[in-house]
Amino acid sequence: MSLLRRVAHLLSGATSGTTSGTTATAPTGGVSSRYAPEIDGEPDPGEVVWAWVPYEDDPSQGKDRPVLVLDTAGSGEADGWVGLMLSSQDHDRDAADEARHGRYWMDVGSGGWDSQGRPSEVRLDRLIHLERDGVRREGAALDARIFDEVVAAVRGLPG
Repeated sequence: MSLLRRVAHLLSGATSGTTSGTTATAPTGGVSSRYAPEIDGEPDPGEVVWAWVPYEDDPSQGKDRPVLVLDTAGSGEADGWVGLMLSSQDHDRDAADEARHGRYWMDVGSGGWDSQGRPSEVRLDRLIHLERDGVRREGAALDARIFDEVVAAVRGLPG
């Protein structure tokens, strides 16, 4: 299933959480995305932006997090964007346990999205839909090579 079809599925209500400006679901198929950052105040594929991301166990709560933008949702920016959340927590130590629970992470290094310069990991199995009013600010652009590796890793997820 293409990224746009997954987004349509996401928008149809098959989500694991909904909160102001964001929803989240598991990717179900291939990701088609192109690297196209433009630091212009609008999210673009390859950029890391800050947005409210709902917790999985209680979607009525969440936290402001960096999110890697993969693509526009629906017919374009008016419909928002889709992306993957980042975390400064190191999940390498417990990768087997994370995978057993269906959570997959990939190291992406550090960047301007983290003021403390901490290395980040991107969660590959949880697609985030960002509405226009759900994006707080741009953080920085991810390296093109790493962006391509993230997209390939999402395509290679089990299921």
